[in-house]
Amino acid sequence: MTPTFPTLPTTSLPAPRPAYWTETDSPVGRLLLTADPDGALTALAVPGGKTVPDLTGARRDAGPFREAEAQLAAYFAGDLKRFRLPLRSFGTDFRRRVWAALDAVPYGTTTTYGEIAARAGASRAAVRAVGGAIGANPLLILRPCHRVIGADGSLTGYAGGLDRKTRLLALEASPPAPPPATRP
Repeated sequence: MTPTFPTLPTTSLPAPRPAYWTETDSPVGRLLLTADPDGALTALAVPGGKTVPDLTGARRDAGPFREAEAQLAAYFAGDLKRFRLPLRSFGTDFRRRVWAALDAVPYGTTTTYGEIAARAGASRAAVRAVGGAIGANPLLILRPCHRVIGADGSLTGYAGGLDRKTRLLALEASPPAPPPATRP
């Protein structure tokens, strides 16, 4: 299945420090975005969350994030189902396969860790390792790890917190109601 948005080449090297960062408000709270010198997004995290990158040496500058902020606003308004942003991820080959499997999970659907393992070419016995790779996803929301649930249908861990995961799933399942019709 084709990824839901363009992803720049992924590397297994350690992630370099981001060049730029900004914070933006959203319906699920404040979001931290980072980008490399070329403007490709390298992280979308929740301040204080477990996937927050080291910002040492990065410059706070909202300029490189205008398109990301516009697409996030459209997503939260229910008008965008697929992000089209330059992304750059850094991880092992296994993590990259898991993240590619996440990229293929359609808007408004959920999948299980076992299904992600199978899509990544791993056995279902590798569910714990898959969970670790999903938990290391540096691009929350953009790479939809919130769409992964337990085999029994339960909500399981999310680097942004289960409350945010619940809200993201509800947003995707319930598009906003159309505006009321006006009478002539």
